[in-house]
Amino acid sequence: MANQVIKNLHWGIKEDIPSWTGGIAFTFGIALLGYGLAILPGFDHIGQLAAAILIAVIYRQIWGYPERIRSGIQFSSKKLLRLAIVLFGLKLNIDVVLHQGFGLLVRDAGTIIFSVLATVWIAKLLKADAPLSLLLGIGTGVCGAAAIAAVSPILKAKEEDTAMGAGIIALVGTIFAIGYTLIRPYLPLSDIQYGIWSGVSLHEIAHVALAAAPAGQNALGDALLAKLGRVFLLVPLSFVLVYWMKRKGNAHAGSSRIEFPWFLIGFIFMSILGSYVFGRLVTIPGYLMNDISNGTTFLLTMAMTGLGLNVNLRELRAKAFKPLAAMLIVSILLSAISYVAL
Repeated sequence: MANQVIKNLHWGIKEDIPSWTGGIAFTFGIALLGYGLAILPGFDHIGQLAAAILIAVIYRQIWGYPERIRSGIQFSSKKLLRLAIVLFGLKLNIDVVLHQGFGLLVRDAGTIIFSVLATVWIAKLLKADAPLSLLLGIGTGVCGAAAIAAVSPILKAKEEDTAMGAGIIALVGTIFAIGYTLIRPYLPLSDIQYGIWSGVSLHEIAHVALAAAPAGQNALGDALLAKLGRVFLLVPLSFVLVYWMKRKGNAHAGSSRIEFPWFLIGFIFMSILGSYVFGRLVTIPGYLMNDISNGTTFLLTMAMTGLGLNVNLRELRAKAFKPLAAMLIVSILLSAISYVAL
């Protein structure tokens, strides 16, 4: 009997290897297609992340979820997601934020607090789906899809909500970024003011770069500095969410324990390396850092591909409309308020 159990277990492991490797290869392939699609005119503004999610969602609607390779897909959507968030820490220069951007950091904190609270409040008025609305509020306030991916494990969000939130934030943020570039010539703002406005109010780093670049290098530098402050504040926000989830769990009998987000420690560690070690104590070629940055984005794209395969549009079509409306209202208000506050 024991020999039969061991034999079955061994056979199960052998059978699972193609599923694991096949699932990873599948998400890699769709991520690669997303990368290629994002190069094409028209799609170059939405980026490879949104393009890959779009392909994954379309695949799910036509052919269904590829159950045979589920284990590998889940590895991409969970393990590679956390690895990408850790490596994302290299994009954050803590030294620059702390020494040059304290005033912007205060503005950034206001952006995050307003975005999260206003989205949750408006979503409640609209009777929108609360978990998806919260994800969109955090994505709007912090750094788009990366923030949604980072807080989803803490909030124990459904994978389809995470994917849908990331897709919505990428699409809406792209529309806003293009809108900023179109109205820039008609605004009574200096290039520096326009850069700060973009960095404080737009959704993702890519959106900030897209909107601020036409105003020149100085505007782009200040825009990215303002945006990095919001990325920096992702860490304290995450620990606030951990505390909130624990309190919420204690208030409801039978709630499962909230695990500590250890990947955030990795995020902080990589931020410290990128800020105080690489380039100072250890020389890292610029092309290598650029390759690491591109690799990080690709890993995040693979992870979001795995999450996108969980999206069933027939079920989420009605669910996503009201959270999207709440996010749009908040995004418009955020742009207007941050403009007036300049």
